[in-house]
Amino acid sequence: MTSGQAALLFFGGLFPLMALAYMLGRRRVLAQEATAPLHSRPGFYGWYAVVWLALPALVVALGATLLQLLGLASPPAPMTLTASLLVAAGGLALALRTLRPSLRARNIVEGVARWLLLAASLVSILTTLGIVLSILFEAIRFFQTVSIWEFLTGTTWSPDTAFLGGAGREGGESAQFGSVPLFAGTFMITAIAMVVALPVGLLSAIYMSEYAPKRVRAAAKPTLEVLAGIPTVVYGFFAAITVSPLVVQLAGYVGLDASHSNALAPGVVMGVMIIPFVSSLSDDVISAIPHSLREGSFALGATTSETIKQVLLPAALPGVIAAFILAASRALGETMIVVMAAGLRPNLTANPLEDMTTVTVRIVDALTGDQEFDSPQTLSAFGLGLMLFIVTLVLNMISMYVVRRFHEKYD
Repeated sequence: MTSGQAALLFFGGLFPLMALAYMLGRRRVLAQEATAPLHSRPGFYGWYAVVWLALPALVVALGATLLQLLGLASPPAPMTLTASLLVAAGGLALALRTLRPSLRARNIVEGVARWLLLAASLVSILTTLGIVLSILFEAIRFFQTVSIWEFLTGTTWSPDTAFLGGAGREGGESAQFGSVPLFAGTFMITAIAMVVALPVGLLSAIYMSEYAPKRVRAAAKPTLEVLAGIPTVVYGFFAAITVSPLVVQLAGYVGLDASHSNALAPGVVMGVMIIPFVSSLSDDVISAIPHSLREGSFALGATTSETIKQVLLPAALPGVIAAFILAASRALGETMIVVMAAGLRPNLTANPLEDMTTVTVRIVDALTGDQEFDSPQTLSAFGLGLMLFIVTLVLNMISMYVVRRFHEKYD
């Protein structure tokens, strides 16, 4: 019996037992209702029996899985399945023996539910902590080999010679891990995306919240948000096949030279991709502004456009800034569009018509090569990831602070 078959039999047998436990617990306490009043509703006594059945079985199953993952023991799947179901049956028998009308079943069940909700809320926290620690430890190994000052201020990214040195081949220049070209490319492409997304997203949000009829809004907003569901590889094809040649042609018309792998094309396409982030969040912020502000402005004789410019936009500015920052965080982490349209060359330039690359692209390139995992070239991905994580974290903290201030002002 495989582990998958054992898991299927486990849950396939546990759910019928849980239904049986609920019915038995409820029926048993209803039979005792004539002798004494019930402390809780009958359903809570049924859930009390379910808790006593399910929790011990899950503890046994999770314990066996943990032992196998840690390599401490490898209990056979049939043994684990049998032990879990036997423990579940024993828990049900114990629950039925302790059931009585005076039992505070509601308090017990709600206490278990509270702990389950706490465990669910800790999943995201522990996952984030695990991500941070896994990146941090490997980044420390990288910075033990490469100076952090060189990493943060160097203007040349050329890690290929590190692989040659690790292979025992001498000659050539030493590896250089200056991340400035990578972050320059990241910030330039993100800035281009924001220049596209912010005005289009904000103007569409103003139209849908203040001008659009309900029927138009009901159709336009879901259609606009469809952009967020398109796979990024599709945007990458669009940027490489359509937008990038168009940029080259337009640059040629005005006498400029543009590379086919330029930064402008992925920046524009990425801006189109994140328009729904700016539009949807800005629309929610503008719609949340109290109607008394609009009515007061109209009462003073202001037109709709004057109300938007003089009242709504200043009031919604913190929320719009938060939407802008969240969209920028989304753009910073984009990879596929850049690798398909901007190229892989770390190029420190202020010309968006030249090819350049971003931090995320170099992370993928470092982790998909054939070099050893503990080589500086591979470990550089964790150094870049740590810096990108810090930048994104700071942006998210700023957006949360701005949103909180906005809610405090208008609540």
